[in-house]
Amino acid sequence: MGDQVTAGAPRPRVVMIDDDPLVRAGLRMLLGGPDGVDVVAEGEDGDQAVELVGRHRPDVLVIDVRMARTDGVSATREVLAAYPDVQVLILTTFDADALVLEALRAGARGFVLKDTPPAQLVAAVHEVAVGDHALSPSVAALLVREVSGAPAAAAGGERAGRARAALAHLTEREREVARAVARGGSNAEVSRELFLSVPTVKAHVSSVLAKLGLANRVQIALLVHDAQDGDTER
Repeated sequence: MGDQVTAGAPRPRVVMIDDDPLVRAGLRMLLGGPDGVDVVAEGEDGDQAVELVGRHRPDVLVIDVRMARTDGVSATREVLAAYPDVQVLILTTFDADALVLEALRAGARGFVLKDTPPAQLVAAVHEVAVGDHALSPSVAALLVREVSGAPAAAAGGERAGRARAALAHLTEREREVARAVARGGSNAEVSRELFLSVPTVKAHVSSVLAKLGLANRVQIALLVHDAQDGDTER
């Protein structure tokens, strides 16, 4: 996760939702500096997310993962179903929270700790606003462990079956690209690994996303993880 914002970069428009007014006030101060963002609306629970996003059409929804009525993961699903172009950055006070994978599966672009240094938090919002991913180091480490180490059975047989069925719709080359993406490869790294041009890799990634109805590369990695005891690993 980066810690700098390019000078003169556009200020993302942000809707912020957190059930703690003191946290909202602190985040507003942190995010609203000279190189920060424009907080255009605030809410106190996830059940306000769809309405606020629809009214203000922000670039990024910044939302707490745990709230009393509607949590950040459920709100992410609801928002992206109605407004798929908005980017979502989820905040948590819990290091390597158990909801990380569910949040990323729901389509969140980032998952960061609330005690992230201010410059890195601002950078994370900017990264998410342009479609990149922003993960706190502990969150990224959890994702790597899940993708590279845990057996797919841990995700449940039903999920593994659905994942294998989805990957069966891909060409063999697209599955190779998906596996390389799941190992954390950038487009350039996948290009070198598979002896493809970078534009070809980008085209394959776009095709995988479109065929499987996924929002981002993290979701590709999670799908491959879920199916890794099937034909993706043969």
